[in-house]
Amino acid sequence: MPTTNAALEIRNLDKRYGTRQVLDDVSFDVHPGRMTGFVGGNGAGKTTTMRIILGVLAADRGTVSLGGAVLDTGGRRRFGYMPEERGLYPKMKLQEQLVYLARLHGLSSADATRNAGTLLDQLGLGERRDEPIEKLSLGNQQRAQIAAALVHEPSVLVLDEPFSGLDPMAVDVVVGVLQDRAAAGIPVLFSSHQLDIVERLCDDLVIIADGRIRAAGPRTDLRAQHATLRYELLASADTAWLREQPGIDVVEFDGGYALFDAADEAAVQAVLRAATAKGDVLTFARQHPSLAQIFKEVVQ
Repeated sequence: MPTTNAALEIRNLDKRYGTRQVLDDVSFDVHPGRMTGFVGGNGAGKTTTMRIILGVLAADRGTVSLGGAVLDTGGRRRFGYMPEERGLYPKMKLQEQLVYLARLHGLSSADATRNAGTLLDQLGLGERRDEPIEKLSLGNQQRAQIAAALVHEPSVLVLDEPFSGLDPMAVDVVVGVLQDRAAAGIPVLFSSHQLDIVERLCDDLVIIADGRIRAAGPRTDLRAQHATLRYELLASADTAWLREQPGIDVVEFDGGYALFDAADEAAVQAVLRAATAKGDVLTFARQHPSLAQIFKEVVQ
């Protein structure tokens, strides 16, 4: 499986349609061997950015580079791209189509056939290999589209809404295939409206709104940056006393369980001392924000 071991670098992209600014100084990196989730609302600029990365659209300003070298048409032939809109030939048989697409990228007939067969098995489509695309369910058509993006052994992956229309089991199958590619050193950029999947899958996160990057970086760093002093307490004794504790705002409460926000670290330590004095403390843990919470915070 080819690898790049080079970062995909997006720098200062601007794009305007008439008077409407679609992208405004968009910059971020997609690192080799890492899954980068690209999230934003409808019309935020995700698809436009991806199309510029692939050379389908031209930016008004800015560059797209791989390992420091500005990409040209030849460099982009190494990419695997999955558009949000399905683009396969509906009457063509599934494996035949994958082999055809791999051959267009320069693979030999034997390599193309091998890659197509392996991918179909990995994606749970082996028994459908001789069916035309139009006879497949929408979920299987989505998996076929993913196979089409991978069949020529790309060294960079750019996937627009790859999990759209997939049931939870199919999502797990696709996630496994993409994680294998990332583990081999390929930079993987994918967009999705399904924030729970992005949170589970991505190593790095890019949030875009109104054509501007609002947050970007490792998922763990972003969660730490946006964390509040929210704690979960589970104790053997009733925690009703928390409601009278200075500097504490109780969010949830049920007997020995409480979820609370603290005004500062001193208030947190005071709660811990009081809880241990009243009985056994089973859980005392800081709660980190979910991707959905971070997204709402940075786009408002």
